Amino acid sequence: MVRVLVERLVGLVLTLLVGSFLIYGAMYLAPGTPAAVVAGGHATSSELQSIRHQLHLNEPFFVRYWDWLDGVLHGNLGRSFVYREPVTLLLSGRVMNTVFLVVFAALLIITGGVVLGLLAALRRRLGIVITAGMSVGLAVPSFVAAIVLISVFAVDLKWFPAASTGTGFFGQLHHMTLPAIALALSWLAFTGQLTKAAVREELAKDQVETAQSRGIKPRHVVTRHVLRNALIPITTVSGITVAGLIAGDVVVEQAFGINGLGSFLVQAVEQKDFASVQAVALILVTAFVVVNGIVDVGNRFLDPRLREPVV
Repeated sequence: MVRVLVERLVGLVLTLLVGSFLIYGAMYLAPGTPAAVVAGGHATSSELQSIRHQLHLNEPFFVRYWDWLDGVLHGNLGRSFVYREPVTLLLSGRVMNTVFLVVFAALLIITGGVVLGLLAALRRRLGIVITAGMSVGLAVPSFVAAIVLISVFAVDLKWFPAASTGTGFFGQLHHMTLPAIALALSWLAFTGQLTKAAVREELAKDQVETAQSRGIKPRHVVTRHVLRNALIPITTVSGITVAGLIAGDVVVEQAFGINGLGSFLVQAVEQKDFASVQAVALILVTAFVVVNGIVDVGNRFLDPRLREPVV
């Protein structure tokens, strides 16, 4: 287990290093310059040159990337070209909004997907209806779900607000309900379909038939022999799904006017704010790798065979 944790840590560091270099390079090659954004589009060539000199934009690419990386290693994520403030300060008010949204959506996906998948696998007639509903959910993109939810539940019924994040836990919960549903819908359907397939595969195995023939209660058969063995693919896909939410919340945050990392990333890319883009990308990549690492370690606890050394 220690070896696995060390491998995941090394993989995280390498992924962050390669990812940060590629993202920084993509921003460097993209059309437009941060100097023009800072100047407001009405600066002369001499003024633009002065801004480039002040912001060190006239230095070679590798020098600028190394300066940024050296600052990160010392706990400094840099300073925003546009807002003229430390990036850490800009992110502090936005991180928790994204975390709340992603955790809320993840809970909907894991609980709803597993429950619906179990019902679809164990109740044939009800399963037909659930499967049809999940098929529709898979086909609906998050931005379409956001528009429909806003139109029905915010505008027509007025049950939920259409924008902002609210204050306090329950206020935030109320404001984030529609965004979380829009973000979770297609992933919930996907998790439900996978759960149904995994459970039905386990139901067809010999040990389940043996347990049923011995008169063990159906509830115990499902919990001890079916669900436990089906958890490996379910947890794996659930982990990948949750990690995907971190990067996929951009559209939902834009649609509902949520001041989170996703909407901030879009603004930073448009303004070529290198430090802000790099900081958000660093957080997203870290979260993605960490979630997948947790799932990998969790699967090793669920299935002892994965803990056996490879010969």
